[in-house]
This record gives sequence, structure tokens and C-alpha cells, in this order.
Amino acid sequence: MALENKHERIHAILPEVRRLVSPCRACGHACGADRTGDGAGVCGAGLGDGDHARWQAALPHFGEEPMLVGRGGSGTVFFSHCCLRCAFCQNWQISHCGEGRNGHYRELAEVFLGLERQGVENINLVTPTQYILPILCAIEAACARGFGIPIVYNTNGYDAVELVRLLDGVVDIWLPDLKYMAPEPAQRFSHAAHYPETARDAVRAMYAQAGPLRSENGIAVSGVIIRHLVLPEDIAGSFDFLLWLRDEKMTEVTLSIMSQYSPQYDATRYPEIDRAVTRKEYEDVVAFAEKLGFEHLLIQEMDSCDAFLPDFEREQPFL
Repeated sequence: MALENKHERIHAILPEVRRLVSPCRACGHACGADRTGDGAGVCGAGLGDGDHARWQAALPHFGEEPMLVGRGGSGTVFFSHCCLRCAFCQNWQISHCGEGRNGHYRELAEVFLGLERQGVENINLVTPTQYILPILCAIEAACARGFGIPIVYNTNGYDAVELVRLLDGVVDIWLPDLKYMAPEPAQRFSHAAHYPETARDAVRAMYAQAGPLRSENGIAVSGVIIRHLVLPEDIAGSFDFLLWLRDEKMTEVTLSIMSQYSPQYDATRYPEIDRAVTRKEYEDVVAFAEKLGFEHLLIQEMDSCDAFLPDFEREQPFL
């Protein structure tokens, strides 16, 4: 989207976004916390006003999907806290423990501009929903100073459809997870029984808005990439997930099927997820996707479970 149009779009939607987050209905919990006041809510992200966000790291990241990385890397900003409480979260230091630093949206705008100057291909907002108000203010401030690279919305998928629709014209590339297809595992492992229908509605709205991935010179500029993490014993409902995408006529979507699951954080408390995914479990899902006609598949090697583990205690989490 043209720079001036994105700036104007943000200016137009900010009042509606402010109403959406006060009381907060930005995610599927709709917990009602006041994001413009001191309400922490389910995600724990209350900072006392709508001008501040909390993030742990901002860096060129070379471990994302190839069309996001390009030559300069994906300018990835890891926001603290999360509306899901996944027992196996590999980012638990920031999502569960809230590690990070608070910053005004003008400081966040400087982060975006600094990453752009470093030559990143995009700004990749990781778990942004709880801070959507200051993030939008930061993008608006950056656009006023010439910021012009794509915005990637890297989300767990538990987003309100109203928020997705408001962000039309602001988000260039939607990068949602679709974690579960049934409420029981969603509640047991992520404390979000309504996740399946909420995420399906959100992904449907994202795809209707942005459509298949569009690239220029091998670098993504708009569209949707859906991530799906294969879990042991098909707990995620991977085959049902693929059938749902087919039935929704989304076989042209770029689909990142991930093998990188390993039992992190609190996963050892649950015997059914206290192991890595087997090669057969993963390859069966990939084969089914191919059988259903998905042509834009991103496949991981089986050693990815160790390669993608971050440590946010380090200055460079992915060393």
C-alpha cells in the first residue's frame, strides 16, 4: 500500500481500535481489560495507558520463511506477553514470564525505522495483538518519516475478526498460526477452548482480505502465509486442518507445515506431548497436503526442533 495511504488509513481507524481495546475485545478471550488504562487482562499486558508497548528483542531475523527473509532478513520485533498460555511455548521467557522492556510508541517507531535502515525486508510483529494500539501509533509515526517496507502480522491466530478487518490497508502480510482444530486440546494445552472457531474465523477474514501470497523478486509483499505446527498423536488435528482449508477454497495459500515441535516450558507435565514429533507423523501430514492439492508448501527438516529454539536471555536470541 502507498505510504501516504497507510498513514491515512491508520489515522482513520485509531478511534475504532481504541474502542476495541477499551474494554479489550481484540482477541478471542474478549476479557474486557482497559488497554488505555491499567488493565492487564488475560494476557498480562497492561502498562497503564495506550501509548506504551513491551518488547524483548528487535533484530534482523534469518530463521523465518525464505520469502520473508530475503537478503536483509525479516525485521522481527518480539512483543512480551501473549493471549494464549501454551504449555509447550518455545518463547516462554517473553510470552509467559513477560521479559522485556517498556517503550513509548515513538521509541517503537524508531525501532521500525532503524531496522529499515539496516536493510530488512519487512517489519515482522510477533504476538502483537495485545499492543495493537501503540503499534499502530508507532507505524503512523514512522510513516510520517518515510517508513515504507511491508508490515507482517505474526500472530497465534486468536484474533477478533473485527480487528482483522480494521487492519485492512495496514497489514501487508498476514502470518497466522492455526494451532488446533478441536476445543479440548486448545483448552488443555493453551487455556483457550474457543481457539478453533476464533482462529478459523480470523484466518478466513485474513485470506478474504489479502489473498494468496504475492512476491516481487522472490520477496513477499502481500498476502497470507499460514503456519501449522504438527504435534504428537495428531493433537493439533492436522488432517482436519488441511481438509478445512480445502473446503474453504484456500489451496492456493502458502502453507508452512512445521516439524519443529519439542517439549518446552511446561510440556513435560503432559505425557501425550512430552516428546518430539516422529518423522512418520510429520511426513504423513505433508503427504496429505500434497494429495489435497496444496502447491505452495514450506517444509522443514526433522532437525528443526533444535534449530529454531531461541534464548531471550542472550542479546542475539537465535545464535
